[in-house]
Amino acid sequence: MTRTYRAVVIGGGVVGCSVLYHLAKAGWTDVLLIERSELTSGSSWHAAGGFHTLNGDPNVARLQAYTVSLYEELERISGQSCGLHLTGGVMMADSTERMDFLRMTHARGRALGMETELITPREAKAMFPLMDETQFVGALWDPVEGHLDPSGTTHAYAKAAKVLGAEIELRNPVKDLTQDAEGMWTLHTEGGEIRCEHVVNAGGLWAREVGRMAGLELPVLAMEHMYLLTDAMPEVQEFNAKTGRELVGVIDFKGEIYTRQERDGILLGTYERACKPWSPVNTPWDFGHELLAPDLDRIAPSLEVGFRHFPAVERAGIKQVINGPFTFAPDGNPLVGPVRGLTNYWSACAVMAGFSQGGGVGLVLANWMTEGDPGHDVFGMDVSRFGDWATLRYTNAKVRENYARRFSISYPNEELPAARPAETTPLYDLMRDTNHAVMGDSWGLETPLWFAPSAQEAHDVLSFHRSNDFEHIGNEVRGVRERVGVTEIANFAKYEVTGPGAEAWLDHLMTNTMPRLGRLVLTPMLNEAGKLIGDFTIAKAGEERFMVWGSLGASVYHMRWFEQHLPEDGSVTLHRFHMDLVGLSICGPYAREVLAELVDEDVSNAAFRFMDYREMDVAGAPCMVNRITYSGDLGYEIWMKPAAQRRVYCAIKAAGKAHGIVDFGMRALLSMRLEKNFPTWFAELRPIYGAYEGGMERFVKLQKPAFIGQAAAVAERDAGPRLRRVSLVIEADTADVIGDEPIWARVGEEDFGTISPPHGYGAVRFDLHGEEVAKPDPARDGDWRVVGWVTSGGYGHSVRLSLAQGYIPAALAERGEEGLFEVEILGERLAARIALEPPFDPAGEKMRG
Repeated sequence: MTRTYRAVVIGGGVVGCSVLYHLAKAGWTDVLLIERSELTSGSSWHAAGGFHTLNGDPNVARLQAYTVSLYEELERISGQSCGLHLTGGVMMADSTERMDFLRMTHARGRALGMETELITPREAKAMFPLMDETQFVGALWDPVEGHLDPSGTTHAYAKAAKVLGAEIELRNPVKDLTQDAEGMWTLHTEGGEIRCEHVVNAGGLWAREVGRMAGLELPVLAMEHMYLLTDAMPEVQEFNAKTGRELVGVIDFKGEIYTRQERDGILLGTYERACKPWSPVNTPWDFGHELLAPDLDRIAPSLEVGFRHFPAVERAGIKQVINGPFTFAPDGNPLVGPVRGLTNYWSACAVMAGFSQGGGVGLVLANWMTEGDPGHDVFGMDVSRFGDWATLRYTNAKVRENYARRFSISYPNEELPAARPAETTPLYDLMRDTNHAVMGDSWGLETPLWFAPSAQEAHDVLSFHRSNDFEHIGNEVRGVRERVGVTEIANFAKYEVTGPGAEAWLDHLMTNTMPRLGRLVLTPMLNEAGKLIGDFTIAKAGEERFMVWGSLGASVYHMRWFEQHLPEDGSVTLHRFHMDLVGLSICGPYAREVLAELVDEDVSNAAFRFMDYREMDVAGAPCMVNRITYSGDLGYEIWMKPAAQRRVYCAIKAAGKAHGIVDFGMRALLSMRLEKNFPTWFAELRPIYGAYEGGMERFVKLQKPAFIGQAAAVAERDAGPRLRRVSLVIEADTADVIGDEPIWARVGEEDFGTISPPHGYGAVRFDLHGEEVAKPDPARDGDWRVVGWVTSGGYGHSVRLSLAQGYIPAALAERGEEGLFEVEILGERLAARIALEPPFDPAGEKMRG
């Protein structure tokens, strides 16, 4: 007999059990978890069991903090111990560059309410006496780290879910998935058919196979991962007896290793550079509670460094070596959310840090399924962040790169080489080989970042400070501001919306009114909660035809939203061009002269106004031309088929030669947009901010009959935004902001109310004698408090200012006086002030002229 459920979760690891628990907690009790073998069969059972809250993406860090805070609740509901050991942990720096990285990490944690602390190697040794402190220059202490029992924690999720009414079925493999015309899924299992409305792929090591059952190739790969357990160590026993505490966890970046106490010994694991994929094409279904053969020779270089840094561990005997597979996505983050093109098929896989992230993954996916929105900014984990260029070979190359670099420093100007180039435009060889462009990866597309004077200089010198590109980007910016420049803009998303219902549909999706024929508008897009989920340029190209431009990296994310809201009557047709349409932008005081030489139409300011759209031949090639530019200068976006791009580019360069035309890259463009206080998607505009918080209110037409998120936008306007996006001028010298730095303000609580960042378990560390010492509140310093965070920034070359954008309490956003704000960059707090007007052309006369 066929059974029917509202949702079925496939996979009984920690992530699948977390999803089941959170669905049941949200009120969906008619849910089933089905597992081919036993709970934890796959990766969960042999995991090292460590957990931490720090993450390069602060939104993921928030969910990791939630995961850690959840364990006490699970134990209470389930009666099952998670074996929680909240020991705290230290990250060790062996160089000044690594110390800069820890200072940046520490500063970013302030805005999240994380109670980290920079400490000396001697202080770290007091908490982990097995180390040789002379090998290090400093450390970062995080109190919210530790380890747990992987099996006990997984069963705690499962038992808690069952207490709330969910079901679990073991030893019943799913053989296939089919979906009927009504959208109901059928799981064809060894024990019979099971029908459900929603399917969740929490398949872990078998996530690819479960995806393939629905015609989906997920970008996920399993890697072999080794850790060893030592015999009992007298040094460990002595520390425990003396202090009554466990050793803290340690991450040694130089050695690519992590350690923690395990019974009376040490667990030591490594993310070695000589990494090895496991089963890169197909995962065998008969694999379960098995381990892989150890290969100590492969991790020997890491062990050599580890033994030098932790001499006592070298003297200890090795009791056991664990080698087991874990799954990774190309960037190391999970793959979570609804899969575009599949109705009610949900991904919850590639969660390599399941005991740090599993609770957060379960929470956001359950929110998404039951409420229609994840309730958090989860784009860093969203399955939609990869395009169809993320093929099997791409995934295998990028996962190996990511694994081997897990403990490497990530620099802000670093472009990683694996699996590149994935996609290129017709200008790729010309830009790279002739013009000496340093190329970057923009959602799989090779994009010019900056132009070097010679091939020998065409590379980035990696640094947290201003680097070798600084002078050349400055020359590009000044060339645009003073003369004219050209850049490639293929790295935008491009859509065409046609049909009798096109205008009404776009008007319902977007906050702005749709443009008149031949005109452009800028418009945000909101979700039902009134949060920013998109930012677009829209042209009315015909009576029933609109062109739409947006963020390339959000292409699948936006297509998923568009397709979910398409009218069922067929009155709207949606087409995404991707690289079938490419573009060039020319901007600067002489941009009009350059364009006029290439067209046979009047492009004077009176005939071709700011925010006009026109289709015309450029250098003899059919093009779409927008009178707009992200630089804030007079400029044009020119869109054409790929076959015409080289011809148009060469003609632009020839026509611009008399005016001193320069090539400029994305870094120069981003510098110029900062000078105009323009926000950007992924940074200032994200699903955690409302339109009024983001300073986008002039594009929100509340008088329209109806648009998605309108009620929430009205409520935000009436109540007043809690936060506001601001632009800051910083007195920086050798380094500019990267993003997520804390913004300090010298104000009392009475000025703006209490700022309460989320806190962990509380901070504790030890002095050199193992005694607890008090620790100051990291978000307070006398009258100074952390009140906000930076979203993006850099140097404004034409205005010669270090610039940033960020969010602070709305009550502070109009205060432009000196001495009120500071921004923390690499551990140094620097004076800052709010730029109430754009530093460049505040009246916007140049782009309208």
